[in-house]
Amino acid sequence: MIINHPLLGPRDAAEFIYLGDACLIDRPDWEAEDAAEKFHEYGYIRDNIAGSMQELWYHEQGDRSWLVVTRDTVTHEITDVEMARDVARARGRSK
Repeated sequence: MIINHPLLGPRDAAEFIYLGDACLIDRPDWEAEDAAEKFHEYGYIRDNIAGSMQELWYHEQGDRSWLVVTRDTVTHEITDVEMARDVARARGRSK
């Protein structure tokens, strides 16, 4: 599988480590009243999507950047690749 890195161009997926659902960008507020419940959901509850999904990939054997890859989990077709920092900023998380 080839991942078209936004900065480095096409790279083999073997250069990357797959983390999982990109919802992990949206870390819960640890000070919230329901923080324990939210962190349980954050750490353990995942949708098992058959179709298009945003995923986190880490470019371990390259520039060590985090990417959000939109991939069809059935066909493995990649339709979009973005820098995770840009996705986080767009979601209102600048950390």
